[in-house]
Amino acid sequence: MRALVLGLGEAGSIYARGLRDAGYEVVGFDPFTTLSETGVRQETDLAAATAGVDLTLSIVGARAAQAVADSAMPLLHAGSIYADLNTGSPELKAEIAALAEKTGVLFADVAVLAPVPRAGVRTPLLASGTGATALGEALAAASVPIEVISERAGDAAARKLLRSVFMKGLAGVILEAVGAAEKVGADGWLRDQIAAEFSGDSPALIQRLLDGSRVHAARRAHEVEDARDFLESLDQPSFVTQAARQWYDVFLADSAERGVSKADVTEASVVPLNPDAE
Repeated sequence: MRALVLGLGEAGSIYARGLRDAGYEVVGFDPFTTLSETGVRQETDLAAATAGVDLTLSIVGARAAQAVADSAMPLLHAGSIYADLNTGSPELKAEIAALAEKTGVLFADVAVLAPVPRAGVRTPLLASGTGATALGEALAAASVPIEVISERAGDAAARKLLRSVFMKGLAGVILEAVGAAEKVGADGWLRDQIAAEFSGDSPALIQRLLDGSRVHAARRAHEVEDARDFLESLDQPSFVTQAARQWYDVFLADSAERGVSKADVTEASVVPLNPDAE
């Protein structure tokens, strides 16, 4: 199978090498990067790069994804697979899928679920679109793990962005908390506290955070205010802490609409799904 990798940055070059090592005939195209890799034929002309390819992987970044698809897709033969691995909006993936439909190309909206340098071509992927199943079959020889969730482009992108809310938000709270802990010489202790929370019953932790945040919104609102003031006294940014305070305001407002007083929100009169939730 002849595979074309559009974009030869860090992730693109890793996929190019991985497919080559798995026995694919690999072509690369990137007007801004020279790979110089044995077994990867890099073309400087897009028409030459797309000639006769069965599979195209676009790894150029969300800002360039549409323009690259507009240029490359009309050059591909009908029935070939075009997989967009860029992190973009569901709307962007749907627009590229519409172009693929016009040209007879099978389109796969692909969400990359972990850093590519960690596992290379064996990085877990989530795929949707008319070409998702065909993509899984095309990459089977490289042992690429792909979960196909639907034939609608944009579904994989939506799940990737949902995951990004958690992962990037998690990074933000750890940066904020550990940064403050370092200023008072407690970073080792706090790292242990964080690790201990994650090493237990993760599903129970998730439910406890969901339940407890609503049930104990009033008390926690005061607690995060004190935490915010403490961070500010250390000249440490408190972006995530302030966001948590806003969430408690949302829960308190919802309770007020239902006729529940702030005092009641902190008492056992409102029973959480998990009775042990703090």
